Amino acid sequence: MSSNTSKYYGANGVHRVPLWRIGGFALNNTATNLYLFLMNYVAYYLGGFAGVATVTASSFAMMMRIWDGVTDPFIGYVVDKTNGKFGKNRPFMVIGNVILLVMSFIMYHVTHLLPENNALRFGFFIVIAAVYYVGYTFQCVVTKSAQSCLTNDPKQRPLFAVFDGIYNTFLWTGFAILAARLLERHTTPDLDGILTTGFYHDMWLIVAILSAIFTAIAVISIAPKDRTEFFGTGKAVKVGLKDYWETLKGNRAIQMLVVSASTDKLASSAKTSAVTIVLFGVVAGNFALNGTLTGFVSIPSTILLICGVAGLATTLGQRKAMLIGSWGEIIVCGLLSVLWIFGDPTSMNGADGGLRWGYFAILYVILSIAQGGFQGVAGNIVIPMTADCADYEVYRTGKYVPGMMGTLFSFVDKIISSLAPMVAGLMFAAIGFKDQLPNASTPYSTSLLYVSVFLAYGMIILGCLCNVVALKFYPLTKEKMESIQAEVAAIKAKAMKKSA
Repeated sequence: MSSNTSKYYGANGVHRVPLWRIGGFALNNTATNLYLFLMNYVAYYLGGFAGVATVTASSFAMMMRIWDGVTDPFIGYVVDKTNGKFGKNRPFMVIGNVILLVMSFIMYHVTHLLPENNALRFGFFIVIAAVYYVGYTFQCVVTKSAQSCLTNDPKQRPLFAVFDGIYNTFLWTGFAILAARLLERHTTPDLDGILTTGFYHDMWLIVAILSAIFTAIAVISIAPKDRTEFFGTGKAVKVGLKDYWETLKGNRAIQMLVVSASTDKLASSAKTSAVTIVLFGVVAGNFALNGTLTGFVSIPSTILLICGVAGLATTLGQRKAMLIGSWGEIIVCGLLSVLWIFGDPTSMNGADGGLRWGYFAILYVILSIAQGGFQGVAGNIVIPMTADCADYEVYRTGKYVPGMMGTLFSFVDKIISSLAPMVAGLMFAAIGFKDQLPNASTPYSTSLLYVSVFLAYGMIILGCLCNVVALKFYPLTKEKMESIQAEVAAIKAKAMKKSA
C-alpha cells in the first residue's frame, strides 16, 4: 500500500474518503444528466427539421437507447480490463465527455444545414447519435463502477445519493425554468409552435460548458481512489467474458436491482417534456407555471431527500430506504392523479399571467414536495446499491468487476427504459397526434388530460409496485452488507500480508 493512499484506510479494511470528494465525484452523473436533458427535445428537433413523424421520432429515441444498452457490456468489459497510470475510471470520464460534446454539437448544429431531404437528415442524425451514445456510456459507466473504490464504509456510501439528489434537483429545476424561458424566446407561433434552431444552439452551449466543468471536478475528486489498492481484494484479478454470464446467473442482488430500478426508470421516463407541456400548457393553460411551481418544490424536496438518505439509508440500510421511498411514491402519485383529474388546474392562473394561490396550487406543491423527496430516496440510492452488488460479487467469487456490474445494470435498465418515449408517443398518437406531439397551443381535451396524467403519475405507481416486489428478493440487507465487508476486508488483509 502506498503512503499517499494509506491515509484513506480505517479499521478492519474499511476505506473512506473526504466528504468533498464524494460530492465532487457525484458531479460526474450530473455531467451526463445535462446531456440527457438536452436530448429530451430531440423529438421536436426531428419533427421540425427532419420531417419525422411523432411515432417515428419516439421510436428513434427507443432505438438509440437500445443501441446505448447493447454497447454497455462491451464497454464495461473494457473498463474492467483497464488499469493504467491514469487509473481504471478516469480515462472513460474524459473521453466520454469529449465525445458527447462533439457529437451533440454536430447533431444540433449541422443536421438542419444539410440539403432539404428528410431521409438524408434523419440518416445523418442516426449515425451521429450512435457515436454520441457510445460516449454517453463511456462516462455513465464510471458513475457506477467507481462507487466501490470511492468508499466501502456502509455509513458513508449512501451519501453519494445525497449529493446526486441535490445536484439533480437543482439541475431539473434550473433547466425547467431555463427551458421555459428559451421556449418563449425561440418558439415560432406562425409555424404551429415549432422551435427554431436558436433554442437548441443556446441549450447546447450551456450544457456543454457546465458538463465539461463538472467532469473536470469529478476527475480530480476520484483521482486518489482510482488505484489498485482500492479495487476489490486490492490486487489485479483477470476477468473474461465467461464471468459476465456467471455473475448474471448467480448474483441475485444485481438481478433484483436491475428489475427494480429499470421498471422504475421506465415509469419516470414516461413523463417526457411533451407530457409536462400538456399538463401545464394545455390543461392548466399556462406553461410558465411549471417553472414557477418547480422553484417552490425543489428546495423542500431536496431537504426531504437529505433527511431520507441520512436518516434511512445510513441507519436502516439502502434496501429499506428504497422500499420506503417506493411506497411513499405510490401513495403520493395516486393523490396527485386524483388532484389533476378532479381538481381545477386553471385556478392557478393569475390575472397577470402569474401564479395564483388556491387549493389546487397549495395541494400540488405539498404533494410534489413529498413526491420529490420519496423519488429522490428511491431513485438516487440505486447508484451506491450497485457498489454493494459489486462487493457482493467479490465476496461470492473473488472477482472485482465493477464495470460489468455498472453496465450489466445499465444494459437492462436502458433496454427497458428505452420504451418510455415510444409509450408516450403511441399514447399521444392513439388520441390523434400521429404526425406531431401536442404543444402549448393545442386545444384542451379530456383525452389529453387522462393520457398526460397516466404518463406523469400512473406509470410511476406501476414502476414503484415493481420495486416493492423485487426488493422482497434482494438479499443485501444492512446486516448482510456488514458481514460482507468484514469478509472482503479479511481476504484483502490476507492478500496484503502475502505480498509484504
